[in-house]
Amino acid sequence: MLGEDTPYPMLVADASGAVERANAAARSLLGGAAMIGPEWLARAHHELCARLAAPPGAGSTPDAEGEPRPVRGPVGERVFEAHPVHAGRDRVTWWLVDVTEREHAMEVLRAERDSAASMVAAATELLSSLNLDRCLEAVARLAVTHLAEAARVVVPLGRRYEVAYHDAGGEAVRRNLDLDPRDLPGLAEALRAFPPVPARWVDPERAPGWVLGEGHDGIRSVVVISLPGYGLPAGALILLRGSTGFSPAEEVFARLFVARAGTAISIARVYAEQGAVTETLMADLLPPMTPYLDVADVAARYRAAGHGALVGGDFYDVHPVAGSGGTALVVLGDVSGKGLEAAVLTGKIRNTLRALLPLADDHQRVLERLNEVLLAESSPRYVTLVLAGVGRRGPRLELRLTSAGHPPPMIVRNDGRVEDALTRGTLIGLLEEVTSVTETVLLDPGETCLLYSDGVIEARGGPLGDELFGDDRLREELRQCAGMPAAALAERVQMLASQWAGERERDDIAIVAIGAPREAPDGPDGGPPA
Repeated sequence: MLGEDTPYPMLVADASGAVERANAAARSLLGGAAMIGPEWLARAHHELCARLAAPPGAGSTPDAEGEPRPVRGPVGERVFEAHPVHAGRDRVTWWLVDVTEREHAMEVLRAERDSAASMVAAATELLSSLNLDRCLEAVARLAVTHLAEAARVVVPLGRRYEVAYHDAGGEAVRRNLDLDPRDLPGLAEALRAFPPVPARWVDPERAPGWVLGEGHDGIRSVVVISLPGYGLPAGALILLRGSTGFSPAEEVFARLFVARAGTAISIARVYAEQGAVTETLMADLLPPMTPYLDVADVAARYRAAGHGALVGGDFYDVHPVAGSGGTALVVLGDVSGKGLEAAVLTGKIRNTLRALLPLADDHQRVLERLNEVLLAESSPRYVTLVLAGVGRRGPRLELRLTSAGHPPPMIVRNDGRVEDALTRGTLIGLLEEVTSVTETVLLDPGETCLLYSDGVIEARGGPLGDELFGDDRLREELRQCAGMPAAALAERVQMLASQWAGERERDDIAIVAIGAPREAPDGPDGGPPA
């Protein structure tokens, strides 16, 4: 018989499924059955015979090339691919090829592909946030998705530990615990080990209550795995599993996962630490949010140049007590340049002026000492300033105004007049000698003095987008602000400058409005208006 000695099983069956011929390999595999089988092969045979028996044009060609397609299925513990050949009339010859090893290889390849895709997705989620809390929750959640029934992520924070919990079907939660890592075998080693120590498998009976929690009767093993960071361990991952040991695929995934999880936690911790340092340093650079003086109404507005910037080269300070006479001092300045370098110099200038407060009665001496400090700096930067000494003279507010290369303050009178303070001086930080002229201004109750940086008058906008807001336009707007409270006036000026510039690039803006209260404060120099 043709094909009797071939190593591939071969059988011929008619349209009813009756086996007419089978070679030795087929008889050995299928046991000499009279009807074609197994079930998947019988089904494919009957469907093929039905299509072959159909009239031309009614689907007699099973595929685009006119040849019937092979089918695949199990025979015992092996997998075979059956290739049909039309043997004439209503008969079909089937050749069976053992593809078990190929199927196994394909399953391994698919598993590797799925594992790689899962790892890419996990790594993307882990690195998508620089927030430490969300990162810990993501590590615990992904560990439950791929490796365990429950997971705990332990990160040391000082003498306490931040622990992220996630159980299958639940939500991730975080707890700050005062725990002893020695209570769980392997945890202390995992938290201090670098390079990472091997995973430690622990009997659930030896795990403390903060690890197991409640409702985990089916847990058969606890795994403690170190999370490697940058030169130091980032923490530890505790897995609660319903089985013992990892499968080969889980072993590979776990090794890659903890490496990426440790990296993500390390990055998030560094970012959080840098953010805390930046916030601490920024607190000293930011101007006071709510300036207050007993003798005057004071309001301020500040906006740094650049999208999202918090500090820049403009600044203001309000010192309630300055000089020997106990008067207050208001300072508004503009450092050359923008951005972080200007903000750093701003901090130095503010600290220097704070140290010079005992000299505040003599504005010229303050400016000279500040000039000496800036000239000693290696960076050739300068600053323009306005100093305003604030005190009472009966019911009126007395201001001693000194400009050092800065736009002079504007005085808004009750009758709508706007006056420029007659003060001028050289800027600070470029010349060996500085000169200044101080003017004393008296404000009646309801009148206001406006200190502002050049970011207000040099804002560019208008119909063509290149016109300066300018001093004249500012004076005209201030005439309409007569009698306005200091807070409302400062807000109005900032709004006008912002609207004028629109979405265009803008400079830093600092504004301080000093108003004479309509009701004089009690005190030796106060009292009701005359």
